[in-house]
Amino acid sequence: MSTRHSVKVRGGVAAVAAVVLAITVAGCGGGSDDKPKAAQDPSSTTTQGDAPKSQAPSGGSKPTPTVVLATANGEAGMTLTINRAARDAGGFLTVEGQLKNTGTAPYVNTAPWRGNELNSSGVSVAGVTLVDKAGKKRYYVLRDTDGRCLCTTGLAIIEPGQSVPFFAQFPAPPAATMEVEMSLPTFATATVKLSG
Repeated sequence: MSTRHSVKVRGGVAAVAAVVLAITVAGCGGGSDDKPKAAQDPSSTTTQGDAPKSQAPSGGSKPTPTVVLATANGEAGMTLTINRAARDAGGFLTVEGQLKNTGTAPYVNTAPWRGNELNSSGVSVAGVTLVDKAGKKRYYVLRDTDGRCLCTTGLAIIEPGQSVPFFAQFPAPPAATMEVEMSLPTFATATVKLSG
C-alpha cells in the first residue's frame, strides 16, 4: 500500500511541475505582434524635445560633427579637432572630437599620447591636459576605480584618411573659466572655449 501511495504523490508532483512550467513559459512570451514596430524598437524611443540617445560605436563611422571649437596639428599629418567641451551636471568637463590622419602613411606613434600612464589604460590619450591660465591650474584626465582613464583607449595604427573619435573627461574648471588650453603630446597646444 505504501508503494501505491508514493506513486500517487510522484504523479501529483509531476502534474504540479508541468502546470508551473506551462505558466512560466507563457509568462516569458515575447509579447503580441499587434504592436506597431516603432513601439517595439528600443532605438526609436525618443520623446518630443529629447535628443536621440547616442550608442556605443559598432564599427561603423559616425557622422563628423560640424561645430569646430579648436584644431591642433600633430606630427606626420595628424590633426585633432575638438567639437565639444562642455561641463556635465556631475562636476565633470567632457571634451570630444576627432583624431584624423591627413598624411599619406599609417600613423603608428600613438604611445606618447598616453603620457605617464602606467599601462592600466593601454594605448590611449591619457596624456592630454587642460590648463586654466586665469585660475593657474592644470587638469588631468579622470580615472575610474581601476585606474583606467576616462578617455579614448585602444589606439594603435591610424591609417591615412582615417578618423578616430577623441574623448577625455576632466574635473570641471570653475564656472568663471570660459576657455582652457589643451595639450596632447606630439600636438600643438589649442585654446578651447567651454560651454555649460
